[in-house]
Amino acid sequence: MAEKKTAAKATAKVEAKAQPRLKALYNSELKAKLQKELGLENINQVPELSKVVVSAGVGKKREDKRFTETVELTLAKITGQAATSRLAKKSIATFKIRKGMGAPVGYLVTLRNDKMYEFVDRLINIALPHVRDFHGVSKTAFDKQGNYNLGLKEQTVFPEITFEDASVLHGLEITFIIKNGSKEGSYKLLESFGMPFEKGEK
Repeated sequence: MAEKKTAAKATAKVEAKAQPRLKALYNSELKAKLQKELGLENINQVPELSKVVVSAGVGKKREDKRFTETVELTLAKITGQAATSRLAKKSIATFKIRKGMGAPVGYLVTLRNDKMYEFVDRLINIALPHVRDFHGVSKTAFDKQGNYNLGLKEQTVFPEITFEDASVLHGLEITFIIKNGSKEGSYKLLESFGMPFEKGEK
């Protein structure tokens, strides 16, 4: 019985160590700090990351197999999760796209829990600093619910992308879905994570 308890404790310690840095920081420090800054009565009202969606459209290049395969591979490499293809939701005559047509118009990955926090940590501390002529991300890209959208022109800012992968360039869109979000609360949440917002007025 004693051996089982010891094994259980050891397992718990390993799991605690394996918790993503940003997630541990949020739970141990940032959550209480945000509650105080936002003047919230209940700790459960504090803004919290719910999921992060990483997507990329293929547009007119949807029939270019090399391009679409690169986009799909990029998303899998930088997120550590297989990408899901998206079909057209409506017809667009300019791009010769019909609703529900066979060729994917884009790919996306939805991240939650540990993978989500690990990705956000790498995005903020490794990828964004490698953006050319970087002056910070927009402060105005929040919607009414407090969700935040961030666009990147090239996938090469992520260290997982090899020289061969970079031979075909494409953009990415990253959407932060935030529980209990608002423009002010979500801004403070992402800022506390270290999101490098541009200087000046919001």
